[in-house]
Amino acid sequence: MVKYLLNRRVIMNLFICRRSFISSWALAVCLCLGIASVSFGQAIIKDIEPFSKDDRIFILAPHPDDEAIGCGGIIQEALSKGADVRVIYLTNGDHNQFAFIVYEKRLTFRSAEFIHMGKVRRDEAIKAMAGLGLNKDKLIFLGYPDFGTFTIFRDYWQSKKPFKSMLTCISKVPYKEDLSYGQPYVAESILGDIKKLLKEYRPNKIFVSHPADVNVDHKTFYLFLEVALSDLENDSGFVRPKVYPYLIHRVGWPLPRHYHPSLSLNPPEQLSETPLEWFSFDLNQGYITNKHKAILCYPSQTRSSAFYLLAFVRKNELFSNYPEVNLYEPSGRGEKIDAGKNSFTYFLAHLFTKEDALPVQVRPVTGGPVLPDWLNMKLEGDRLIISVKKAQYLFKRVNSLFYIFGYNKNRPFAAMPKIRIMTKAQNFKILDGRKLIKPGGSELVLDKDFLVLKIPVDLLGDPDFIFISAKAYTGNLPFHTTGFHKVNLKKRE
Repeated sequence: MVKYLLNRRVIMNLFICRRSFISSWALAVCLCLGIASVSFGQAIIKDIEPFSKDDRIFILAPHPDDEAIGCGGIIQEALSKGADVRVIYLTNGDHNQFAFIVYEKRLTFRSAEFIHMGKVRRDEAIKAMAGLGLNKDKLIFLGYPDFGTFTIFRDYWQSKKPFKSMLTCISKVPYKEDLSYGQPYVAESILGDIKKLLKEYRPNKIFVSHPADVNVDHKTFYLFLEVALSDLENDSGFVRPKVYPYLIHRVGWPLPRHYHPSLSLNPPEQLSETPLEWFSFDLNQGYITNKHKAILCYPSQTRSSAFYLLAFVRKNELFSNYPEVNLYEPSGRGEKIDAGKNSFTYFLAHLFTKEDALPVQVRPVTGGPVLPDWLNMKLEGDRLIISVKKAQYLFKRVNSLFYIFGYNKNRPFAAMPKIRIMTKAQNFKILDGRKLIKPGGSELVLDKDFLVLKIPVDLLGDPDFIFISAKAYTGNLPFHTTGFHKVNLKKRE
């Protein structure tokens, strides 16, 4: 079994490398011909909208260096057009133990040393952004706990006791220079800071970390932003900005590693055939050079990970988002389905199961974007039905983990349930934050092909929409995962 998996990984890596080479060649040809959009498989890549002096732009970086890695070219181009650009850092990046050891050449577990590393990374960010033309007064540091923000989003709403960082052993922002100094590590602090900045500066374009990023702080910044924007949409005069998520962490991407400025950055193989709308920004040679120098301004990270970080210094930068999924019908009633074989759309089995692959369907699905081929959702009366198709080449015993965060415009998000559902064999349990709750009409159904969850909508807080992510695995081996999709359960008024 181990030998089989290793051989499979080798074959997949060779396939990805080959695909990357072909895609880069195709992009070069299209650019030479002046084509404004390029197709790789079924992924469509369009040119990003031009900037102007009237643009007010936010770059949301989970950690110092993400802004340079994902948006170094965008920052330079926007500034060259006279746009107002600001970078907001969610954390100071003080939780990277391995990078700390390599950079400081010593081993320590003292909390003060990790706070020291957060200050180092803040200074690095100031230097890096100066090299791209962005002044210190345009950088806003929030200082929330690195590697702790998702736990805060999930568990620390209306909490009497704030989250405590494992490494720094503190529960409030420790950096005096940061905007949020002294703020407790609770979700209301982060959401409040983001909403305050949005209302004060009114950006019309926001670049933020991607909901499919495997780093927890990255997907969390996206979630906080979306909640903040949804809250502010009810404010008179607030116009929802365009949001461009950028991807940093994805297994086996980008390839090849190291510094290759003559190559293009193409969508990851796992995401290249989804209905994602991709946008690309082309960097000129000056932008490439400056981006390279900016990333090297982070020696605390490049001394251990230059081979990875410099792989993003390419001819272009990529941005995309999952499309919204609508489950409602005009009548307000969802389509009925059950766990039976004939009730689901069946898909051709893949030799290599890919995350978020566009399904090859036996029958068409009418209207709108689709979810990953292994994940299906419907409304059935007052229950949300979620089905997971089992992998065809692995064991039949499937466990799963779902996160479901609902939003209702008439109810504070802090009061909405933060649902986590874990299934194991025939059993399942449901948590709201850290609290185990009763299933309340929920049901788990298994057959030889599918795992099906039936969840009352009331258990989710009767939401207008939900953010949902799913993982299916056997033992400790995941074979299906997805980032956070936005799924509308009610039609907007």
